Amino acid sequence: MRSRDVDPTRMRDVVAVVLAGGKGARLDPLTRDRAKPAVPFGGSYRIIDFALSNCLNSGLRQVLLLTQYKASSLDRHLNLGWHRFFCRDLGERLDVLPPQQRVDENWYLGTADAVYQNIYSLEMAAPRLVIVLAGDHIYKMNYQSLIDAHEENAADVTIGALPVPRADAREFGTMEVDASGRVRKFREKVVDPPAIPGDPGMCLASMGIYCFSWPFLLERLKFDANESASRHDFGHDLLPSVVDTHGVYAFPFRDENRKRDAYWRDVGTVDAYFEANMDLIDVDPQLNMYDEQWPIRTHHPAYPPPKFVFAGEGHDARRGEATDSLVCPGAILSGGRATRSIIGPGVRVNSFARIEDSILFEGVDIGRHAQVRRAIIDKGVCVPPGMTIGFDLEQDVARGLTVSPQGVTVVPKGYQFEDAPLTALTR
Repeated sequence: MRSRDVDPTRMRDVVAVVLAGGKGARLDPLTRDRAKPAVPFGGSYRIIDFALSNCLNSGLRQVLLLTQYKASSLDRHLNLGWHRFFCRDLGERLDVLPPQQRVDENWYLGTADAVYQNIYSLEMAAPRLVIVLAGDHIYKMNYQSLIDAHEENAADVTIGALPVPRADAREFGTMEVDASGRVRKFREKVVDPPAIPGDPGMCLASMGIYCFSWPFLLERLKFDANESASRHDFGHDLLPSVVDTHGVYAFPFRDENRKRDAYWRDVGTVDAYFEANMDLIDVDPQLNMYDEQWPIRTHHPAYPPPKFVFAGEGHDARRGEATDSLVCPGAILSGGRATRSIIGPGVRVNSFARIEDSILFEGVDIGRHAQVRRAIIDKGVCVPPGMTIGFDLEQDVARGLTVSPQGVTVVPKGYQFEDAPLTALTR
């Protein structure tokens, strides 16, 4: 089967469970008012759009999306942009499931518990296979290839896997596999992760993508729910407990970008999120967002086309332009310039302003003569005329702004600048 071939008939009794309920604390302040999967990405998209687009493009039409923290923004996005892709008359669905206290009185205690608390919805679907996905990663993947490998191995569970540097592997579950791809050991977020044989600098890491045979998953979820010492998590508890007794296999990640290196990013920190966005403005980015055969879908508000006005010549001239940048619909660069940046929908960059290596969310307004460098500015923030952001990091911290370890300044939603330069107001 070619990687892009999809047989929808084979996916009718497969259910995808998308875990979209994490706090995303390491991505604060972008997650103060929204769930991590609802954080904007690449200007026009939300992080959740990648997992859901992979489901849609793979022929998966039964999706349970589990929410928990600060889910209103995510719910709104799904209602506006996603439910229309699933036809209930044809047995398709995208069901959003918050904690319902159906089996106990707790919120979701861990990833396995989140699925267990929705066991009633899964039993009603009577699936052959269940694919469990994280809703907060950036990648393109045909899940039917994962299912093919799962069935060829007669596996109980198959784990999406990719090599990562050992220095980064402490944040992931890591595996040791034999020549057949069978997992012999699974460890979650250990200090000294095991290296890949013959490649001491790399580890085989779990992507948080699991394909389960339904009878096996049902049995193990019930068993784990009764274990008082368990954290009720797939990586910490369920998977390590079955590698010695059941068929657990690793599936080498193959993406849909048609590039030499597979692209997968966990955008769990401000710096990782910033770098993944900046990947998109490369001349030939690894993540192909212009692929008509594997589209990333989302809700597109009814904005007009972007607009660039004033054509002054020279370095200090009044000129509206963007270079090496992504500019979304509704944006107006009115005599201001953007370089190596992502300009979100409805953004306005006013005269003589300069934006460099930055991400502006929807509705941001940049005042005249303002300068922004290596910054993320959240939705609807108004930057006063003459303001500088990202040039003096100590000053940014003194303003109460977050500055990441790699020097990215984040201006949160609703932030009000109290130190607007007076000279700028008279220009």
